[in-house]
Order: sequence, then structure tokens, then C-alpha cells
Amino acid sequence: MHLVLVHGMGGTPFTWSSVVPLLEERGYSLSLADNLSQSLYDDEANVRALIDAVDGPVLLVGHSYGGAVITAAGTHERVVGLVYVAAFAPDRDESVATIVDAYEPAEVEKYFTRGPSGEWIPAPDEVTWRELAWDVPEAIRLADSRVSRVSSDAIFAEIIVEPAWRSRPSWYLVAASDKHLRPETQRDMASRMGAVTTEVDTSHAVPHVAPERVVATIEQASAALVE
Repeated sequence: MHLVLVHGMGGTPFTWSSVVPLLEERGYSLSLADNLSQSLYDDEANVRALIDAVDGPVLLVGHSYGGAVITAAGTHERVVGLVYVAAFAPDRDESVATIVDAYEPAEVEKYFTRGPSGEWIPAPDEVTWRELAWDVPEAIRLADSRVSRVSSDAIFAEIIVEPAWRSRPSWYLVAASDKHLRPETQRDMASRMGAVTTEVDTSHAVPHVAPERVVATIEQASAALVE
């Protein structure tokens, strides 16, 4: 079982820096998507290219906006399952924005500004981190601040044509104290997918704060898929 790990909005493969060593210790082969977060469809194509390079079954793992990417790319014939880590899981003809607009605004909205073309610009200052990612270790926080990207509004507006979770088994790890993606939104998405669902009491930065729980969810999915 090959894993493809997909980061969220404005992120980089560094999202998985605490998870990868644990997976490698357990003998998993994996690829890390490095998406520019300028177009959902471009990011989907990038992940599909990673899948194309694999000879055998693939399990996709997405964090945050990366969930929308794996929802789109997961219809690839080699994909056998999907793992969502505090992630968006749009339905057919739905976008990330559709989901966000259906709920009360999350706290994160106070900490982003919009550029002239609708870009989402984070404010990775001390106040923001203390409010939104209070449980992230300082060394990781400082490193992550240096690699974050500005994201286009298109990744929120572009719709899913065919959601992979309608034809693939899925697992969902809910972040119960998430201030980026409301926990009730996560639970609702997991429920409508019929996903195997577990929870961890962390901020949105689950891969950094609880990497062992991310790995446990991946192992649960992997074991079920090879039975």
C-alpha cells in the first residue's frame, strides 16, 4: 500500500514532517504532494501524477484543503481508500466555499487578509499562533512560518465533479478543538460519507500535534483495505 500525503491551503510537505518518520519506521512507502494552492484542478492533476508513478494500490491522505484535493483525485483507478485529517470533503457540484458558507464562521477568518485578486494571506504572528495553533511545538511553529504560501481564492470556489468518497471507503480524524474548520462541520462531512470516524482533542494542526493519531488512522485504513 503506497501512501500519498496531501497538505492543506498554502502549506507544503512540511505539514507531514512529524508524521513521515513514524510511517517510515513502520515500512510504508509514500509520496508527498507539493501543491501551489492556486487551483484545485491543478493540485488534483499534481496528485494524479504522483499516483500515476505508483505501481500498485494507493491510499490518499489529506489535511484541511487537501481533503478537497483527494476527493477530486481519488477517483483514479489505483486509489483504494481515503483518509481525511481535519479535512474538507466536498460532495458532487460542491466547493470548499459551499461548505464554509453553510456554517457559522470559524475563528480563523479573523486572522487572514485578502489580496487584490482574492488571495488568502495568513498572518503568522504570535497572536495568531496562540489563538489558532496553541498546541504546536515552538520549533515546528517557527519552521512552518517560514514556508507558508499565499493561496488563490480559486481553490475554494472550484467545484468537485465526482467525489471519490462516493466510490471509495473513507476514514476521518476529527480535530475536536479546531478553530480553522469547525468540528461540527467535520463531523457532518464524515457522517454523510459514512466514514470510519475517530476524534482527537487538538487544534487544526493535527499532523504536528498528534502525529501518532494520524498514523493510527492510516494504519486502521490500510489494515481494512488489505483484508
